[in-house]
Amino acid sequence: MDKVVESEYREQFVSARTLLWMGWRPSRIAEHLDISPQLINAWRKRFKWDDAPPMERVESSLESRMIQLIFKDPKEGKDYKEIDLLGRQFERLARVHKYEETGRESDLNPKIQERNRAPRKAKNDIGDEGLELIEKAFDESLFDYQHKWKVAGLTQRIRNILKSRQIGATWYFAREAIVDAFHTGKNKIFLSASKAQAHVFRQYIVQFIKDTCGVELRGDPLVLPNGATLYFLGTNVRTAQSYHGDLYMDEYFWIQNFQEFRKVASGMAMHKKWSQTYFSTPSAITHDAYPFWTGDLFNKRRAKDKRVSIDTSHAALANGMACGDGQWRQIVTVEDAMAGGCDLFDIDQLRLEYSDDEYANLLMCQFVDDTHAVFPLAKLQRCMVDSWVEWRDLKPYTDRPLGDGAVWIGYDPAGGSEDGDGAGVAVVSPSRSNLKPHRVIEKQRFRGLDYEQQAEEIRKLTHRYNVAYIGIDTTGLGEAVAELVEKFFPAVTRFNYSPDVKARLVIKTQNIIDRGRLQFDAGWSDLAQSFMAIRRGMTDSQRHITYKSGRREDTGHADLAWAVMHALANEPLEGPTEQGGSMMEIY
Repeated sequence: MDKVVESEYREQFVSARTLLWMGWRPSRIAEHLDISPQLINAWRKRFKWDDAPPMERVESSLESRMIQLIFKDPKEGKDYKEIDLLGRQFERLARVHKYEETGRESDLNPKIQERNRAPRKAKNDIGDEGLELIEKAFDESLFDYQHKWKVAGLTQRIRNILKSRQIGATWYFAREAIVDAFHTGKNKIFLSASKAQAHVFRQYIVQFIKDTCGVELRGDPLVLPNGATLYFLGTNVRTAQSYHGDLYMDEYFWIQNFQEFRKVASGMAMHKKWSQTYFSTPSAITHDAYPFWTGDLFNKRRAKDKRVSIDTSHAALANGMACGDGQWRQIVTVEDAMAGGCDLFDIDQLRLEYSDDEYANLLMCQFVDDTHAVFPLAKLQRCMVDSWVEWRDLKPYTDRPLGDGAVWIGYDPAGGSEDGDGAGVAVVSPSRSNLKPHRVIEKQRFRGLDYEQQAEEIRKLTHRYNVAYIGIDTTGLGEAVAELVEKFFPAVTRFNYSPDVKARLVIKTQNIIDRGRLQFDAGWSDLAQSFMAIRRGMTDSQRHITYKSGRREDTGHADLAWAVMHALANEPLEGPTEQGGSMMEIY
């Protein structure tokens, strides 16, 4: 705008331009502003109003409205608010123009510059202070036998540990791995029979760091700021052969095709800087990991003069020993753990709860000879799958893991103590056809709960699942639970044990397993152990065959296995139906 226009017609010029951009006709504008249409058209042509970009039109409208409000007298509260709003818009437009000149994002958003100045904390960073805290917490939490594992890990490339259940091995190695990963930047690879079981390591690690430093580690795999990566893998390890790091293999005596699996897995830790750690509760001497433990696998393809003798007795390995095949071995029984400071067990109570055979296998690290077992390990392994990979319809951490899918529940009171120790419950997703398996999707063991509390736990399951059937062993003290369950599930099925009833339960389950129609997570070694504990025997009269699994013939232990069988009993004799099976009661 030239000086003439600016001095004589500024207000009309701005108003005319704004009204034109608002869509007014020149004649209407001229009438409204009391100026000639020819003047408006001259301005329109001379200053190229029709060619103005959208931003200029917006700015002009803002300017016009701002002028109008400034000269308004008197002003109301809403006018001052609008003036403030328009002022902020002018500031934003000024930043846009500056950005157009410089191309710097900080000119467009001043907060970017401040963010760039502030130091960024890397993902999963615990800092130097956090590292000191976790190292101290780790060292102070060790029992004597865990301290031996730590010392061996500093000097031995391969550790091989045979252990009792529930002595904190997974818990320990999870902590050892994360502390070392933060300290050295070395990768860690956790392998288990199933991905769900491998993620127990991750849960322990995340909780340890959160409790100690207040930092919640995120990601799967976990990637640390120093470059260390922690992988959590199931038996699908073959898809991850490019990974390299310190190897931890959990419950390897329960992994199917162990020797093939180990060949692939050990390649991940082939370089001398990587270590290998194997630890497990014992299964059966027929398992293909047994020669790996005894050293027979090492000697198999070696000349006689190059073979080594390895003493795998508890007496030789109780304190740990470096063996001739390059492995450091140790056996840690529940009694060794207690002698090493572990105060988590009541030995006398455990001896009451478990039969001699079960106590020896589960807690004293003795292998089972299952060549004549009712449910041998070789058959059970065909039932063991990586549930997170195979069962895509199951969401175990949701309120309704199976949606509206029907389930069967089996309960076994097992032990005879009044406090209800040793009871087990299993949730089975039934097969819909002879071509598909039944799936054990949840299991629980009840210890220290009275029968009202156990019934309440079963009631909670009826809220998590669409329960179509509940089967309960009512021999002896189990009737108390059945009476309580009947109040919220009137159709409960009772099993009054006799040799004939037990035989029918076992034979039906054998048939289902032999036909490949039962699945459970491969990490559930306790369920496999429960099935393996069942033995064929004779009644006191020596007239009938029965099945035993504990100190008491009438009920026995192996609670989880019997719970599964109580659920599977609901399958009709003719096989599965599309409705999930009919009701069958056994008396």
